[in-house]
Amino acid sequence: MERESIEEGQISTPLLENRKGQSNRAADDGGGRGRFSGSSSATAAVLFSTLVAVLGSYVFGSAVGYSSPAQSGIMNDMGLSLAEYSVFGSIFTIGAMIGAIMSGRLADYIGRRGTMGISEIFCTIGWLAIVFSKGSWWLYLGRLSMGCGVGLLSYVVPVYIAEITPKNLRGAFTAVNQLMICCGVSLTYIIGIIVSWRILAMIGTIPSLVQFLGLFFVPESPRWLAKIGRGSDSEVSLQRLRGKTADISLEAAEIWVAFLSFSYEWDL
Repeated sequence: MERESIEEGQISTPLLENRKGQSNRAADDGGGRGRFSGSSSATAAVLFSTLVAVLGSYVFGSAVGYSSPAQSGIMNDMGLSLAEYSVFGSIFTIGAMIGAIMSGRLADYIGRRGTMGISEIFCTIGWLAIVFSKGSWWLYLGRLSMGCGVGLLSYVVPVYIAEITPKNLRGAFTAVNQLMICCGVSLTYIIGIIVSWRILAMIGTIPSLVQFLGLFFVPESPRWLAKIGRGSDSEVSLQRLRGKTADISLEAAEIWVAFLSFSYEWDL
């Protein structure tokens, strides 16, 4: 307990004291609006970052829903038996298990954005392997690669959204993850009725590539940055998410206190 008090005294208290004047000025100028705006409003940065993140959820759903509308086309064009196509459908879950096992460690090591980027690389490779497949093994490898990507996405997308959104909006924003998964399944099935299985797989690469490019324009999770000791970068990311004029002192202090508490419990 003594160690915990010392650590909090060294880090969290100065952070609050250094910004006390800024908090008071914000309260005087706007009746307290500046103090709470960062924790109650959805800024353009939060909305855009969430949109980019849930593209991964759509990829998740489209990958899950692909095997149903593509079944007859793949079996006829590639000459697969029902048992061989069953392998194509089920090997996806093996890849998803592999990706899920790696997801937590990878997200903590390279960050939330980096993990989403790697997952989309797996998914894009998987889609392209199916598009240009000449035999069953290409189909299997593509499906396995897609499963690995989806396994990573299943963890990192909701974590990233929860870490960038204000507390009072966190539940609603993370629910969009499930909504986009369902949209991906439904739209893939509908589009698959109209187009061939190769074109459907090519269409599947579009949201993967869009998310990969969009990740270059969204901030990293401030909580992850604080966790790895990059305090200044964490505050810059948080300020970008909450708006230039928002007072982030209290939320930044909460992030640091939560990180210190976690570190202390982990050491015990």
